[in-house]
Order: sequence, then C-alpha cells, then structure tokens
Amino acid sequence: MAWLGGWRGRKAAATGLAALVAAQLFSNGLCKQLADRPRPPKEWFPHDEVDDRPDSSSFPSGHTAAAVAFTAAVTPTWPAVGALCAVPCAMVALERVQSGAHYPSDVATGAAIGLAGAWLTRRAPRLILRHLP
Repeated sequence: MAWLGGWRGRKAAATGLAALVAAQLFSNGLCKQLADRPRPPKEWFPHDEVDDRPDSSSFPSGHTAAAVAFTAAVTPTWPAVGALCAVPCAMVALERVQSGAHYPSDVATGAAIGLAGAWLTRRAPRLILRHLP
C-alpha cells in the first residue's frame, strides 16, 4: 500500500498501522491483563484447532481489534482499499470464534476497540493541535 499507492497509500498505511498499534496496546496490553476470562471449552469444538489456541485471556480478541483498527483507519483515506481490507477483516473475526479461541462477545469487544483505535488515531492530531498554546 505504501509502496504502490503514492501519497494516499503512504498516508493510509501509516494511519492504519498507528491505529493497529493503539488497538493492540489497549486490547492486549491493558484489557487482557485486567480480564482473566478462560477460552471457550474444548468440548464445544469438534476439530483439532482448539489445541493450538493461546493460553492468554480470551477477552477481548486482539486479532479482531487489530484487523478492525487497520481497516477502519485506512478506509477514509483510500475507500477502495478499505473495502478490500474488509473481507479479510471479517474473516479474522469469524475465524476467532470458529476456531474456539474466543466467544462472540470477545470478538465484538475487539471490534469496538479497533473502531475506537481508528477513531483516536484519525482524530488525535487535530485534538492535540487544538489544545496547544
């Protein structure tokens, strides 16, 4: 995106990565440390993927937070690429539940964190500049 997209691609990529970092810091750095929610029971899933899931807290889904943050931050700058990113973003969210790594509420909360990270990343420069002397 940054390499082939010119000015718009570089701006979209930088904003997307900044939002992804913000969402990861909040979801994995703070929320997972505060919430000690166990993963869904292995008996609920008739496949071997549940053996490969992480040992960390189930709440919230950091993968979903990152995917949604990147997609939501890229879309206003480059809508066509944002629409393309929406497909793998949705697939990440669905896979986290299907694989047994998360409850649906973990994924929904991760998506909300991702949207908040994208909003904050896109608005932070204006908010900071507005409050400078």
